[in-house]
Amino acid sequence: MYDLTGKRIWVAGHKGMVGSAVVRRIGKEPVDDILIASRQDADLTRQAEVEAWMEAHNPDAIIVAAAKVGGIYANDTYPADFLYDNLMIEANIIKAAAALKTEKLLFLGSSCIYPKMAPQPISEDALLTGPLEPTNEWYAIAKIAGIKLCQAYRKQYGHDFMSAMPTNLYGPGDNYDLQNSHVIPALIRKAHEAKLSGAKEMVVWGTGSPRREFMHVDDLADALVFLLKNYSGHDHVNVGVGEDVTIKELAEIVCDVVGFRGELIFDTSKPDGAQRKLMDNSRMAELNWSPKISLRDGLLRVYPVFARQIN
Repeated sequence: MYDLTGKRIWVAGHKGMVGSAVVRRIGKEPVDDILIASRQDADLTRQAEVEAWMEAHNPDAIIVAAAKVGGIYANDTYPADFLYDNLMIEANIIKAAAALKTEKLLFLGSSCIYPKMAPQPISEDALLTGPLEPTNEWYAIAKIAGIKLCQAYRKQYGHDFMSAMPTNLYGPGDNYDLQNSHVIPALIRKAHEAKLSGAKEMVVWGTGSPRREFMHVDDLADALVFLLKNYSGHDHVNVGVGEDVTIKELAEIVCDVVGFRGELIFDTSKPDGAQRKLMDNSRMAELNWSPKISLRDGLLRVYPVFARQIN
């Protein structure tokens, strides 16, 4: 067990949905300090700035939640940005951590690293066994590189660097921009606006048939702190909830939570993405960790926060 007592923990990407949840969760541990770096402190895509900031603050452990993220539209529209920015962020942090002999580093990936046609539920050993989903392959390739870089530094130098792969996430601090958001915040905003306008129908991208798994970000934060304290290994670890829903079922739950009673219209001209992505969460179960927030309960927590922000 890695004891967090008296440690200085850097949460890279502390302003994001995941990073802010991790900061809240680590605040419950007996750490000495939670380190944060704004863009003014260090541009994480620039190696010299990352090295200078880390030399000045010398964290004992790092959780790498910093990333350029977005939904299908954003990934498909800005492939160079998603590939380059994410490669630079992770490479700069991991290399500097190795140079400073940081005690522990946990890199955060994504379920999109797995092949489009991976057997379901997706186990960790499915990585690199087939072609990726084209709509987010640029982000996926960057995340795969981060996993392999952690493994390479562990193999070559013995550094305690490891990776966790979360499923689809939602929660406070999410991005609700309809062009760049993921499916849950997009549906929440659409349903909210449809309710306020008195619309009789709401458009949902795709056929509604793909199945997806969703985890509240506070559950993920708890899992990451758990792994930081209790896991050390070469292999990356899936972090999921173990069950999925169709996009149609998700839209119906969102509409029920928001209070929109109109008809759902599915725009089949828009891409579905992978038909199914369900993570095999058995490794986390073997480590005696499991999520606590159901999808409906999580949405009931999220929607009032969004409604207050937008109004």
